[in-house]
Amino acid sequence: MEIKKGEWVQIHYIALNPEERVSHLPEDTKKVPFELRIKGFLEDEKAEIGDIVTIRTPIGRLVKGKLEKVNPRYEHNFGEPIPELLKVNKDDLLDGEKNG
Repeated sequence: MEIKKGEWVQIHYIALNPEERVSHLPEDTKKVPFELRIKGFLEDEKAEIGDIVTIRTPIGRLVKGKLEKVNPRYEHNFGEPIPELLKVNKDDLLDGEKNG
C-alpha cells in the first residue's frame, strides 16, 4: 500500500541503545533500548510500511523513523475506573469534607 505525503502516520525509532542509557536505571530497564513511537504527517513523497521516513509532528518537529501505521488512533487511557473513587461525591471534594 502506497502512502502519500501529508498523510497522518506513526513511526518507531530507537532513541537510545542499552549502552547509551544512564547508569542509575534498574537493571532490567538498562538492558533494553529506549524506543519511541511518534505520530505526524509524512514528509516523503510516498512510502510503504517498513520504510524509513521523515514525519512532521503537529508542533512542527521533523523526526525520522520506521513507518509503522497509517492513520493511527490514539489508544492511551487512564486505566480501569477505581470503584472507591467512583463513590466520592465531587461536592465533598470541593468543600474539603469527608464522604460519610
